[in-house]
Amino acid sequence: MGSAKIYYDSDADLAVLDGKTIVFLGFGNQGAAQAQNLRDTGFPNERIIIANRPDSYAEDAKSKGFNVEHDFAKAAEVADVVFLLIPDQVQPRVFNETFAPRLKDNAAICVASGYNVFFKLLKFKPSQDVVMVAPRMIGSSVRSLYQKGKGFPCFVSAEQDGTGNALKVALALSRGIGATKLGAIASSVYEETAMDLMAEQALWPNIIMLFREAFSVLKEAGCSDEALCYEMWMSKEPAEIFEAAADEGFVTQLKHHSTVSQYGQLSGALKLDGTAAREHFKNILYNQILNGKFTKEFSQIENDLEKEGLDNPLNQLYQKAEEMELAQAEKRVRSRLADLLKQ
Repeated sequence: MGSAKIYYDSDADLAVLDGKTIVFLGFGNQGAAQAQNLRDTGFPNERIIIANRPDSYAEDAKSKGFNVEHDFAKAAEVADVVFLLIPDQVQPRVFNETFAPRLKDNAAICVASGYNVFFKLLKFKPSQDVVMVAPRMIGSSVRSLYQKGKGFPCFVSAEQDGTGNALKVALALSRGIGATKLGAIASSVYEETAMDLMAEQALWPNIIMLFREAFSVLKEAGCSDEALCYEMWMSKEPAEIFEAAADEGFVTQLKHHSTVSQYGQLSGALKLDGTAAREHFKNILYNQILNGKFTKEFSQIENDLEKEGLDNPLNQLYQKAEEMELAQAEKRVRSRLADLLKQ
């Protein structure tokens, strides 16, 4: 695949949204940020509805001057556009049961994650538009960058063109939330899902494993908990390295390191044979992610994720992870630091 098309403000016509009612299903980090950005762009507040159950998020929306509707059926009936911004695991149940049956035949459904659309877990009518506007930022940054007059990276796509205007709607929504100021990248739910799940299920697990094993070897070699925790992550050096990589370049940022570090990192990386890692990543991508195996497994535990304590499978994983030597050492170090601060 060649270079992706990038859409800017000049490619998006906000007039496409004139007279439409936009419903945000959920007012969490992304919902709050995108709704406020859209309003500040000039979209009428009376045309924005926050569909949210009675909770702290709904109260936050009310405090920010938004119209909140607790009855999802009522919100669905008036929606011309729906932003699906509740967690992926609850989207199919909430959308399919309360929204889909009541949505207009020509409504547009906008997702911020490709997961449920790619795996066909959501019910759409053929006459409806299905688009993706997926900021590559946490909600607080989507909001703060907009307020500073800056843009943020975002993926955009038209997945189902029921009305013939799906792409125009996607671009108008992207501009409305501030995404086309920096440039919205043409993508797809396939691409977004493959990259997102690959990072979550292959890249970061390997990074956690490498830190775990390096910590163990250095501990055996006589290094202290305090030195290891600060050297490896608590100093925030890795965070600074990734930030420099984003600003200057993945390889270029190495020039900020000492000559010994530059030589060690480059010579070491170029000597490593990545064949085994490549095969591992390919196996995860094709035999776990794209074939739906992970999705099937995850769907079987979805209801358990709302349980308390160790009846929740995610809590079970946290408990097991906290048994790692690295995690135990960090716990001791942070406890000691807290004791010192009290003195």
